[in-house]
Order: sequence, then structure tokens, then C-alpha cells
Amino acid sequence: MKEVILVKYGEMALKGQNKYSFEDMLFRSIKHRLHNIGKFQYSSAQSTIYIETLEDNIDLDEAVEILKKVFGIASICRACICEKNFADIQEKSLVYLKEQLEDVASFKVEAKRADKKFAMKSPEICRELGSAICEAFPELTVDVHEPELTVIVEIRDSHAYVHAGKIKGAGGLPLGTSGKAMLLLSGGIDSPVAGYMMAKRGVIISAIHFVSPPYTSDRARLKVEQLCDKMTDYCGDIKFYCVPFTEIQEQLKRRCPEEFFTILMRRIMMIIAQEIAKKENSLALITGESVGQVASQTIQAMVCTDAVCHMPVFRPMIGMDKTEIIEIARKIDTFDISIQPYEDCCTVFTPKHPKIRPQLEIIEQAQQAGDFAEMIAKAIENTELKLFKMHC
Repeated sequence: MKEVILVKYGEMALKGQNKYSFEDMLFRSIKHRLHNIGKFQYSSAQSTIYIETLEDNIDLDEAVEILKKVFGIASICRACICEKNFADIQEKSLVYLKEQLEDVASFKVEAKRADKKFAMKSPEICRELGSAICEAFPELTVDVHEPELTVIVEIRDSHAYVHAGKIKGAGGLPLGTSGKAMLLLSGGIDSPVAGYMMAKRGVIISAIHFVSPPYTSDRARLKVEQLCDKMTDYCGDIKFYCVPFTEIQEQLKRRCPEEFFTILMRRIMMIIAQEIAKKENSLALITGESVGQVASQTIQAMVCTDAVCHMPVFRPMIGMDKTEIIEIARKIDTFDISIQPYEDCCTVFTPKHPKIRPQLEIIEQAQQAGDFAEMIAKAIENTELKLFKMHC
């Protein structure tokens, strides 16, 4: 019995004249993700991509798991392909859904008749197929309000399709439709979630991380690289920039008031990140900050940080609380890595009493006194680049 994967997208259908460029990006992304598990035939119609196997040994369960992490997909269905006549629909439905129907106590049938020329109307399809299912599986009851299983029949232009519900996709927009941005990736819970959320809006992510040996360990860097590798499941290939930051932090300790240390460190990180971002044509920075969690995340502190930036700074979690962030981190499987007890450079020389509401003019004076220009240039020059490839 021939099966197909129906991939449906949501907001892409509302893109007007730009719709086709979004579809093209989604096609590319799907083909790239699936190319290692076998050969498929692809087609599209009515805001749906049809994926049919060209080989007998392809694991469709594996294909569905891969597709669940592709941005731009609203839902996924494994469906049986039927001829556009009710006899074939009924016969194949009873066979294709046999195991699922035997595993529940109640069901209902829904019909979607995109082809209005089909002889039977939707209520008639539901009534007749429901009757056939009840006859074949007499232990089942019909429950139109809260069924355990919903049998869906879709009558489309070339064929009819039968399936038992849809699987939620990753949503969002296809990668590459919204440009490129640089993620400041720490070893914490927040920044991987920020990268995921911007990738969901079609942004291609690169990542930058700051290390301060011997104050930070190799295990701390390895932890961040593991996060970067894990993020590729959703975000695709990621360029990872590792910046030596020890000299700058030691200079901060020597030359700047301790209470300004955190905000000055963040400003210098932003300066370095945007310079590297420019070299790779990234148009924005991304951070994992939300308002008020720590001293560097007050509105006043963010004003001081953003004052050094000449490109947008995206903070997709700005209004979220920690519980919401952790929920997403668990979903994308970065949480357990993030809580490993290896500290990053943001914890080095942490002031006992950081300035919570800094004034921009005073912060700028403190940074000038530190004389960081040559050190910043040196850090950029000595930055290491590593590429993390998507798992497919």
C-alpha cells in the first residue's frame, strides 16, 4: 500500500507574492535533511508538500522525526494514497488504519473535500466511512466530540488521502528567509533558546563564545560546543567563533571600577561580536537576555550595552520568565548540557555589588580609561572558527 508524507505549512501561505521564495527555501531544507535516509519524490499543491518514497526500505518514522525539526512546517501526516472513488478509500482505510483502530475505543471521521467535483460531499463521506468502520470493528463507538482517534479523508486534485491525524511541526519560517545573525552563546540555559527562537523566524545563526583561560576550563568550552552541536538539529549548520578574552578581563580588573565590570564586559563583547558579524555578513546580534533577571539585564544596563552597537540586537526572550525558557530548553534538548557545572567567562571576576542602574556617560568614561582598543583588535585577530554541521 503506497504511503505519502503530507507536509503542510501555515503562515507561509499568507506571504502573497513572496510565497514562492519561501516555498523554495522550505523545499531545499526538506531535501537537505532527508537526503541521507533515501530517495524521495517531491511535489506541491494547495499549501502542501507531498513526499513519496522511491525506495522500499526507507524508514518513514525516521523521516517524520527529521521533519519535526524543520522550520516552516506547521504539521506532518503519514497518509495512505487512494484513488478518487469511495470504494478504494473505504477498502484502503480499513487496512491502513487497522492497528490504530484496534487500539482505541472511540473514533470519528472528518472529510476535507478540496476537489468539489468529487461525487460525495463531506458529510456523506464521513457517514459512509464511519459506518464501514463500525461494521469492521464492532467494538468501536463513534464520538464526534472527544474521540480517541480521528480518521481524516482528504479529497485533493489527483488523489484521495487517508490518515489518522497530524503531527505538529516546528512552525515558523524556513531557514534562510530572514537573513543571518550572530548569537552570543554562553554556557547557560538562555542563549541556546534565543538562537532556536530566531532560527524559527528564518534566521541563519552563527555563534560566538568568549573564553578566558586559565580562569575558564577546556570543559567549559567543550560544554558550549556541545550546545552548538545540539542546536544544529533545528538551526542547521552553525559557524562557531571562539574569542580569547583573558587579557581584556584582566585589564578590566586592573583599570576599571569593580561595580562596572559586568556592564563593561558586555559592551566589549558586543563590540567584538558585531565586528566578526560584519565580516560574515550577519546583520544583527542575538542575546538570551530577559528583563530584570540579573544586574546586566535591567533596562538601564541594556541601554548602556546597546550604545556600542551599530546593528540591531535581538532579544527574543525579553519578556519571558525562567520557567518558560526552561520549558523550551528541554524541548530542544539543550537543558541537560546547559546545567553542567562548568563556568564561562561571564562568571570570572564577578563583582560583589554590580551597578544595577548604570548611567551611560559614566560607563563610557570608564571604558575609555581602560584603553581596550588594541586588546579588542588582538582578540578579533586570534578568534578561532569551527563549523558544526547539521545531523542528517
